[in-house]
Amino acid sequence: MYLISFLIVFSLVAGVAIAMAPTVGVQARRIRFSVGALAVASVVLALLHASRGPEFYALSAWLTSVLDWLFIAGGLGLAALLLWFCRRIKPGEWYIPVLILAQTGLMLYAELVGEHPEVAHPFYVDSFSVLMALIIAIVGGLICVHAIRYMHDYHAHAAGQHEAGDVDASQQRPERSRSLFFGMLFLFLGAMFGIVFANNLLWLFFFWEVTTLCSFWLISYSRTDEAIRNGFRALGFNLIGGVSFAAAIVWLTHGPGLRTWELDQLVAGGSALALIPAVLIAVAGLSKAAQMPFSSWLLGAMVAPTPVSALLHSSTMVKAGVFILIKLSPVFHDTYAGLLLSLVGGLTFLVTSLVAVNQRNAKRVLAYSTIANLGLIVMCAGVGTAATMWAAILLILFHAVAKALLFLAVGTTEHLIGSRDIEDMEGLVYRRPRIAAMLLVGMLGMFLAPFGMLLGKYTCFQAFLSMEVMWGDGLMLAAILAFGSAPTLFFWSKWMGKLVAVPRRQQPSSAPIPRDEAIALFSLTALTYVACALFPLADTGFVMPYTQHLASLGLIAEPSFAMPWETILLMSVMLAGLFLMPLAFWLRPPKYSEVSGYLSGANVDGSASYRGAMGAERLVESRGYYLSGFIEEGKVVRVGLIGCGSLMLLMLMGALL
Repeated sequence: MYLISFLIVFSLVAGVAIAMAPTVGVQARRIRFSVGALAVASVVLALLHASRGPEFYALSAWLTSVLDWLFIAGGLGLAALLLWFCRRIKPGEWYIPVLILAQTGLMLYAELVGEHPEVAHPFYVDSFSVLMALIIAIVGGLICVHAIRYMHDYHAHAAGQHEAGDVDASQQRPERSRSLFFGMLFLFLGAMFGIVFANNLLWLFFFWEVTTLCSFWLISYSRTDEAIRNGFRALGFNLIGGVSFAAAIVWLTHGPGLRTWELDQLVAGGSALALIPAVLIAVAGLSKAAQMPFSSWLLGAMVAPTPVSALLHSSTMVKAGVFILIKLSPVFHDTYAGLLLSLVGGLTFLVTSLVAVNQRNAKRVLAYSTIANLGLIVMCAGVGTAATMWAAILLILFHAVAKALLFLAVGTTEHLIGSRDIEDMEGLVYRRPRIAAMLLVGMLGMFLAPFGMLLGKYTCFQAFLSMEVMWGDGLMLAAILAFGSAPTLFFWSKWMGKLVAVPRRQQPSSAPIPRDEAIALFSLTALTYVACALFPLADTGFVMPYTQHLASLGLIAEPSFAMPWETILLMSVMLAGLFLMPLAFWLRPPKYSEVSGYLSGANVDGSASYRGAMGAERLVESRGYYLSGFIEEGKVVRVGLIGCGSLMLLMLMGALL
């Protein structure tokens, strides 16, 4: 209990201390110290609770009462702050303050009207929440370290200082916006710790809405009109989920059947008693996880600084959405609501994987990839078997590490070459071999790393084909998984091909990667390797204890899936060779020599150009296939939005009726 309290409270205190730092140098030292403290605390927590069942913690009556009123006051303050931000909304965004008032009214009705359920254990810890805490503290912390120098360069570029690296600002007073930025990052981490350890649904809801506030502020950070509009879009979509979550709490307080404010009791209620509130909370999870029809807010978040994108995509926000869905997964097992939830995730996975093929902007590729992989996790959560929960939790782990590495590496690459266009990264392995190696490791970690995404999908196939909710349901989900995985392989391979192609562009800046950015990138690269190498420990220490405990309660069937060790050994040997390739690029940078080959005409000396039959000079260049003639982003996305919106409405109607 002390470590849980430390992780939540220390994050908040650290955020305040960092925001009030007198100089940039002091601020940087406080960030590094705070990240180290959170990482150590999370590792100690993991050592104490790995391979163990859940533990629930009770608080004294007076402390529980005090915290209840503090959370009520905090919720009202949060609503007031969001309403104050709404002074900048446009007429078309009128629904945002309405949602804030509706959400606040529902929560006050649940908390203050009539009798409400008693909460015996407001906090808990289990192996799944410990794994999430490790992701939040270590991956999220490294993103904060990367942001130290990145935000210095970000503000320098915004001010027109092209050589930001030559400016020594360690003794300068940090800008107010920069101080608030880092304070908000640590508030975000503290709220995420609250989400993964809170068993009291009202307290969990408060932390849930704090992440909504943080994401809105961080997305709007640049204060441009585009950033503000995208921030309000994220706020609006997440408030829809918040209203649905609040409605679930009202149902659990005043509705028929199950009455509880404890998450574990809600899950234990099963589909017979808990399906309606579980479906309402699932809508909140879908909005937070940026699943269609809510996905556009995560794409709009790309206007924020790169550390914000990395944080939203890897260790916070979207992971909160899939976390709560996996927690409720046993309730959805063998139900039509669960099947519809899986179809929402499956259609999102298929559509966004296809659309990612069209993208040249590296951050948009990563954004669509994130939405797609979260869709795969939602598919698993809807099925609700031990095998799919096993796959979903491991997908969260590998996705968090690899996607954080990719986002931060793309941000650093953009500063080095002045572009985030994939075509401009041609030959990066020759020009900047270290950053190219990091990008390659992240990409391989997304779809080829041993025991990672690949084995997760293998397990999903097995689980889908054993479904029996309705005729052909498992085959349909397996087909979606197969057709959605093919474009995933295509766009990752295409990007990797540009990185290793012979460069035909000017050399980027030869300046070294700044220290804090290098520390974060090297650490995440190492974590990607470690996560693959120590997969069995993650399985036995965090995943299997969680599914076995649910099986012991009779909520899911006993885990029975297994993969022959010969298959694991063969795949490990094959894929490890591919995974070690970037390391070879790093240790021994490849070289190339330019030669003048035949260029379909009269070569122009000193360039990759030639003169054609009419004397016009033409440049020889290679470009990736984007299939824009076959896959029209607007039409495909429209189909996905309509389809997922319809499936979600059917899920709600089916549960209520």
